[in-house]
Amino acid sequence: MLDLPSDLPADIVPLSWLLGVWEGTGVIDYAVPGPDGGEGHRFQGEFAHRVSFSHDGGPFLNYAATGTFTPEGGEPVALVAESGFWRLSRPADAQDAGPALLPPREGRDAARTVDDVETLRLAEGGFPIEVSIAHSDGTLELYLGRIDGPRIDIATDAIVRAAGAKEYGAASRMYGLVDGHLLWAWDIAALGADLGSHASARLAKV
Repeated sequence: MLDLPSDLPADIVPLSWLLGVWEGTGVIDYAVPGPDGGEGHRFQGEFAHRVSFSHDGGPFLNYAATGTFTPEGGEPVALVAESGFWRLSRPADAQDAGPALLPPREGRDAARTVDDVETLRLAEGGFPIEVSIAHSDGTLELYLGRIDGPRIDIATDAIVRAAGAKEYGAASRMYGLVDGHLLWAWDIAALGADLGSHASARLAKV
């Protein structure tokens, strides 16, 4: 059974260990092929990363992330910024707002409870989640996956790119809480390369 913090909506309790601002450093290492399969380029180096998870009373977490890469002997370069929402996967009902600015068709007589959330638990353990992320370069991601205690595994179900955005075909991410730190790893298929590890980081709560 879930332990429900008194100040959180029941739907975000499984995600509550993410709440806060996390900062730290990580490593980028990703090779892409060159034109016509010729010699390509390898992106390598360390970066600074800042991630924020917050909530405003709704059944979701607000997410934002920024990063800065400093090439050897060069000036810091801002990386693509992200913003989005993390939530448990469940069917919307008449008591939920949306789509767009449409209000609920029915008022909710009582807030959702721990028991309501427990009905979403998977047979193999944990809860299904969905994560929607917008990138500052015009890319949009929808991830589906699972949160099981202090571990999250998600993979893209859909990616939408603006006409001018760089080629980006698929991704998966893993997050874990280890010794009070947020560890994450991000695999991508981009710029002609197959799905593979491209970045990871270790962040501390600030």
